[in-house]
Amino acid sequence: NTSTMTSAAEALPSPSITNNNAPANLDDPANVRRWLQANHPRQLALLDKFQIDLRLGRILSSTTPEAAAGNNIGSNSSTHQKYQYGKERRLVTSHTVELLRSIIGPTRWKTAAQLLTLLRGLGNELHDAGGSREPAIGNMVRRVMFIVRDEADNFPSGGGGDVDNKSMEKIDELSAQVDKMRVSPSSTSAPGRGKELSLASMLWAHPQHVTMKHSRTQSGEGISDMRIRSDSFGSTDSGAVNVTSSNSFGCDPAAAQIYPPHYYMQWDKLRENVMEAIEEVRGELKDLHKNINDQATQHIHNGEIILTYAFSSTVEWFLKTAAAKKRKFQVIVCEGAPHFGGHAMAKSLAEAGIDTTVIHDAAIFAIMARVNKVLLPAHAVLANGGLVAPSGCNIVALAAKQNSVPVVAVAGMFKLCPLYPHEGQDTLNDLISPSSVVDYSLMGDPVLSEVEFVNPVHDYITPQLIDLFVTNIGGFQPSYIYRLLAEYYHSDDWD
Repeated sequence: NTSTMTSAAEALPSPSITNNNAPANLDDPANVRRWLQANHPRQLALLDKFQIDLRLGRILSSTTPEAAAGNNIGSNSSTHQKYQYGKERRLVTSHTVELLRSIIGPTRWKTAAQLLTLLRGLGNELHDAGGSREPAIGNMVRRVMFIVRDEADNFPSGGGGDVDNKSMEKIDELSAQVDKMRVSPSSTSAPGRGKELSLASMLWAHPQHVTMKHSRTQSGEGISDMRIRSDSFGSTDSGAVNVTSSNSFGCDPAAAQIYPPHYYMQWDKLRENVMEAIEEVRGELKDLHKNINDQATQHIHNGEIILTYAFSSTVEWFLKTAAAKKRKFQVIVCEGAPHFGGHAMAKSLAEAGIDTTVIHDAAIFAIMARVNKVLLPAHAVLANGGLVAPSGCNIVALAAKQNSVPVVAVAGMFKLCPLYPHEGQDTLNDLISPSSVVDYSLMGDPVLSEVEFVNPVHDYITPQLIDLFVTNIGGFQPSYIYRLLAEYYHSDDWD
């Protein structure tokens, strides 16, 4: 009983301009919403509901069944949901995977190329709905896209399926056209664009930031945009290179994606295998904290003084697990102004019988000489090994570096982001109301009215300040993050 493969020439991407009156096909991520509306209105309703809940912050509510089940170790943390970093971000990730499963399963896509187009379109929709503030959402979409690519690359060769010659000729023609464009310089390229790329030039540019414009063929057929690596950011003239960051899942939503020829073939087992892999991801998220907590005794020892910052449910459960395994240690918690999540963190740890002390953020450098280890929460782990953490953590990391205190970041692998900190402290950052810093009633003062108050949510910490990442699959140094990226995401899906 061999799996059959049949041709799907209709799945080939069309470079034509999108027409709102034309039938919606899965040939362009921009058509995904119209395609769902025409063929799967129930799945579109699920997507709309998720987007509304994401905008209103309902997904982080502790009233959901998964939050109610929770982790027994962190059962007290549900009362601290009002704090910026006391929220269970794993819920957002789990709900995202559940949404993708609910849409992928019933919909009538036929090939891996169509499924990848569907996922890319869903990623764009979620990003526009506020997913840019929660990088774990985009990470899960990329993870599922990697699963699809992996399954498509494992298509059985010589499985006995029939592929008609006409369809194969069309696929071969597309493949040859893509290969030609990859080696041929564009008519609109900068001088010297056709030269062979060097290793140094390839490292300067990453595929998620560069879009090369190519001219159309005379017959109107061909590819309008092809994303490749450029020879450098410095050679951007005549509009040859567009560096964009407005869309997390495609520099040009209307541009057709090019996939290997076998991605345009049908395979009976593809849907089944993808759904099984998604179930494995769901199981991994369910056991995430357990796998992290199992490593607690390897990093926390008797008599140590541990410093942590503000509130983090992951760090909280990590410390409580070590205490439950008869480790005797002291915890110093920075209060984490202006949200003061450290107060809730200290109360929760003290209730678990852990010797806990709260300090002002201004006392971090003074107390660091007495600390044996620093545990930091994570909002995102970047591709270069850097860390995006609650605002104020950078001060902690700098003080620890000055005093040669090891810094350990505790994070699940769903926080691993294939992004580089090109914007420095502004990477994945957000500014919120300064009302927690200064009362609005004081703004009538003529002096204060001239002051600009900035209240950032996150800090970016360079990889040189991080000694170890403790994840649900083990501990890794920042220099190894690039390897994990290759195991979790495909480079073509980093954008």
